[in-house]
Amino acid sequence: MSSYNKGLPPRDDRSKRSPAKGSKKPRKQSGGKTFFKVLLTILIVAVLGAGGVAGYLMLTLNDTINKTGTSGKVAAENSAKVKPIAMLLLGTDYRPETGTHLSDVIMVIAMNPKTKSATIVSLPRDTRFQMKGYRTNKLNSFYPKFLAAEKKSGISAKEEMKTMLSKYMDLPLDYTTVLNFQGFRDVVNALGGVDVTVDADMCYVDKADGTNINLKKGAQHLNGDKALDYVRYRKSNCKPKTKPSNDFERNQRQNEVLHALIDQTKSLNGVIGAGKAIESIGDNMTTDLESEQIKNIIAAYWSISKENVTFIPVTGDWKSPYVYINDSELNKAKQALKDELSGTKPQSEGQGNQSGK
Repeated sequence: MSSYNKGLPPRDDRSKRSPAKGSKKPRKQSGGKTFFKVLLTILIVAVLGAGGVAGYLMLTLNDTINKTGTSGKVAAENSAKVKPIAMLLLGTDYRPETGTHLSDVIMVIAMNPKTKSATIVSLPRDTRFQMKGYRTNKLNSFYPKFLAAEKKSGISAKEEMKTMLSKYMDLPLDYTTVLNFQGFRDVVNALGGVDVTVDADMCYVDKADGTNINLKKGAQHLNGDKALDYVRYRKSNCKPKTKPSNDFERNQRQNEVLHALIDQTKSLNGVIGAGKAIESIGDNMTTDLESEQIKNIIAAYWSISKENVTFIPVTGDWKSPYVYINDSELNKAKQALKDELSGTKPQSEGQGNQSGK
């Protein structure tokens, strides 16, 4: 097992950096991965499984899609209902308190409508990214740099990231979608909070961005802020210190919150809240997906089974300040994405390391 699996590296001190032009002072420490990879799935499942109020929710979803997606028609042969597509998904640490846009979640998703399956490859945020034409840096730093350069370059940050990761993964990416932490908090609040069993005491304070994680072990009902604290927590600076959290423990908490949110949508209050949750996505997501293509994706994958979703986290070795990717794992992940798109994904993969477990 890679040493990276023993826990995430310590954060670098961002207080020593100069903030990007036009942005607020960056916070010292951002959270780990969150489950942005399934956030839209939660909402789609809620909408299409809402029974008698499905019409109301579909109207809300349509409004959000029309506001979020780009305009333009999609040729019939390029529709996600018939053509496999690959998409880059970025989860940024942006919140009103921070103004930063570091990519704490970096995932490449391949989906095949014929097999009704998907493969999701997750790359470490601290990956040492070295490729011709780009200055060596942490992988999560590129999106905010491209964002700051948009006006001068005339190229959108989403397009720059899509081009860069297409080369890196040796795979043509069709779209880029960016979600942020604020969207996660809004969804949890819209659904009336979430019931979880906190697995350990958690304490971390960062006055720079107002973070004040103080959770006690045991069954609790968490609002959006507390739920974000729960999935972000990685280490403690309190006295006495609480137990630090590694990558796998955070993944387990993310899945716990995901399943709890799905359960929330089964109640009447959850269904009503789903409408507000859908609206909040429109305020916290940007994408180059056409509105028509978003609807195609929903039509093609609304009934996808979690057993047909393969989640592949690529790991590596931590040598400050980078994670050095395991080349063998990366190559296998690249091939898995290609197999998904070509429809040659081995059946056993869908029964292995799944995002739904």
